[in-house]
Amino acid sequence: MPKVSSVIVPYAAYLRVYEPLAAFPEPERSHWTRYARRTDLPSYQDELRRSLADLLPTPPVPVPVHESGDAFVTEVDGVVCVCPWRTRLRGWQALGELAEDFPEPVLDALLPPVVRRQSAQDYERWLERNPDARPWIRTATWQVPINWFVLVSDEEREYDKGGDGIGTGAPVLRYRTPMVQARRRVARGLRALKEAMDEGPLIDGLVDVGRWLEEFHPRSLVELDYGGLVHALPAGELEDDHSAADVAEGIEALRQGDGESAGAAYGRLVERWRSVRDRRSAN
Repeated sequence: MPKVSSVIVPYAAYLRVYEPLAAFPEPERSHWTRYARRTDLPSYQDELRRSLADLLPTPPVPVPVHESGDAFVTEVDGVVCVCPWRTRLRGWQALGELAEDFPEPVLDALLPPVVRRQSAQDYERWLERNPDARPWIRTATWQVPINWFVLVSDEEREYDKGGDGIGTGAPVLRYRTPMVQARRRVARGLRALKEAMDEGPLIDGLVDVGRWLEEFHPRSLVELDYGGLVHALPAGELEDDHSAADVAEGIEALRQGDGESAGAAYGRLVERWRSVRDRRSAN
């Protein structure tokens, strides 16, 4: 397994929602209650390794046969909250997005058309039985979408440069915020953007993520995790990364009608993420 993860470096960031146990119906609530008591809870690296392992068989297994019974667990003000992996659902959704990321010949080499067609048919049948299904985790490769930064503030930034010999020793950069705060920031951000510009990808993305957040319990926790992107940013740039502050400054400038300051904040974002885009192009 380490050999796999060293060859396929997953430069992905994650947006996660941790819901309190009370938000889940039975018997799922009992399952997560028991699960949260475990002393060997898996990390996001464990989830990643399991997903990568499914790509080794011939033909590869793009979507697990069974849904994962695992989750990430945290505690918020004394309340246990869980973020189910829902690996199978996310696999289907990611498979549908692959065509946007790869030319068809490359995609056919990675996943034969017959495998993709079968997975798509399985997903359609599953959706008929589960029309309200939604993931607790969103994934973005080679970037952190700007609209994700709208949900958090610089004061909620948590950075650990790693290298302490604990676990993988990898750097960690994440933000955690209460659901009510995230929803409030979405609403404020949308008002400022719609007053300053016409409809566009930034507004559409923020509307989409806002609707997604509305599907969860109001006492949930929202987490923006740089995940594997910490390996795509040089250490010094990672430590100095305050993208959420730049986005907040840009939105406030738009609210004040200061287009020059808004443009400067956006320029800092573009420059900061240039090295990541260049690395993606090199791959």
